[in-house]
Amino acid sequence: MSADARSTASTDGPAGERLQKVMAAAGVASRRVCEEYIAHGRVTVNGEPVVEPGRRVDPAVDEVALDGVAIQLDTTKRYVMLNKPTGIVSTMSDENGRPDLRRYTKRYDERLYNVGRLDAETSGLLLLTNDGELANVLAHPRFGVEKTYIAKVRGSVTAPVLRRLKEGVELDDGPIAADAARLLGAPVGGHSMVEVTLHSGRNRIVRRMLAAVGHPVVELVRRSFGPLHRGTLAAGVGRDHTTGARGALRTRARAARGGTDTGDAAAAEARSTVAQPDTLDTNPGAPS
Repeated sequence: MSADARSTASTDGPAGERLQKVMAAAGVASRRVCEEYIAHGRVTVNGEPVVEPGRRVDPAVDEVALDGVAIQLDTTKRYVMLNKPTGIVSTMSDENGRPDLRRYTKRYDERLYNVGRLDAETSGLLLLTNDGELANVLAHPRFGVEKTYIAKVRGSVTAPVLRRLKEGVELDDGPIAADAARLLGAPVGGHSMVEVTLHSGRNRIVRRMLAAVGHPVVELVRRSFGPLHRGTLAAGVGRDHTTGARGALRTRARAARGGTDTGDAAAAEARSTVAQPDTLDTNPGAPS
């Protein structure tokens, strides 16, 4: 929605709901605490600071942020972080009858979809949501959402190999370079552990990159996706995002789209919101 449309929708008249009530309903904090956030100038509506708690907003059209991090006002939207095990295909219905993601979504009333994909042999972080707009932004290659993987590979990885990954390798479908690559510990038993971060969503890209530098992947895990980190989430477990994590996702998506009230600082704040292994309540991308 345009800034002009949002400005028109948000008024101080009788239309809409009080800002502190909307924030409390979104799970930010109690109304009293939300009023304090507003009074201290920590809340913006459509990019403009608000200090009066009586301000009325329309949750369907207005954009509200706390300390630069967007608040997801639509309580019908659900965001589930899943630690996908190996052997599960990233689809809601596999035509070949292989185990799919339905076993993790059937417990929810909402119809959830996966954002991006992990191949069946790769485990790790996968986002499930019913927020189509957010899913399109996070999954689209042009927005360059970072993903970080931990790979167990054959052989002893050296500094020149890491440098080659970062400078770029030539594959059948064109060159590719990692945003970051580092060795985790010393090689053991003829294997090395490597952390690779990249934006690309090309098919099985991490496996192909590492094979191209002479270190085929034995095991591969996605550790993070955009602002979300797997943390200590057990394999096969899905859990709802906290309010902060939902806000980080919205902020990341708006920053990618060139939103009017987010920028590099807000995006950095969003990433830091969930940079540590989180403690979300348990509710039991692109291919790599």
